[in-house]
Amino acid sequence: MCYDCQNPYSEHYTMKILTVDIGTGTQDIFLYDSRLDLENGFKLVVPSPTMMVRQQLQSATRNKEAVLLTGVIMGGGPSHWAAEAHLKSGLDVFVTPDAARSFNDDLDEVREMGFQIVSEDEALQLSKKTTHIELMDFDYQRIRNTLTRFGVPLNDLAAVAVAVFDHGDSPPGYSDRQFRFDYLDSRIREENRLSAFAFPGDDVPEIMTRLKAVVSSARGIDAP
Repeated sequence: MCYDCQNPYSEHYTMKILTVDIGTGTQDIFLYDSRLDLENGFKLVVPSPTMMVRQQLQSATRNKEAVLLTGVIMGGGPSHWAAEAHLKSGLDVFVTPDAARSFNDDLDEVREMGFQIVSEDEALQLSKKTTHIELMDFDYQRIRNTLTRFGVPLNDLAAVAVAVFDHGDSPPGYSDRQFRFDYLDSRIREENRLSAFAFPGDDVPEIMTRLKAVVSSARGIDAP
């Protein structure tokens, strides 16, 4: 790497930060580039991961196909409702443990919903005879490929920042809603600043299971 690119006191120093805000309806992607005015940074607003999974599930329901869900914890909402509708249509939904926690951190609760939890080995066999959908909130490769097609490379990032709304892993008998409010309250009382809700990848609290899944999906990126 060139010295100028790493020296913050050089007039040639640049910084690029990929930011992704993952919501229910959309994911908003912004590439900060210190060489550009802020309003000229490259932006993408595309369907959220949960909406894309919803579309795939609805297609499988129309085609009367059994579904296999693998991957990691991701945001629910539309994808969860589509999976439940698939079950109500009399069709099977197989799901690996990590993916199942997208619906509830308690796997017994997931089973009671009607989902069939299978091991990774069983999933390998089922993938040949089901519609296979991989769950993840942060698909870096997809974002990178899209921007690369427009001549915007991501091979020199200084950092990656991803925002998700994590309900947290609430203890049994503790409502997700109350757990979330109590967590927000404790963080505000402890630090009382917006950065109280931001963590380096290695410091994400264990209870923030969705955020930890994002960190897992980001492994291999040459940036913090």
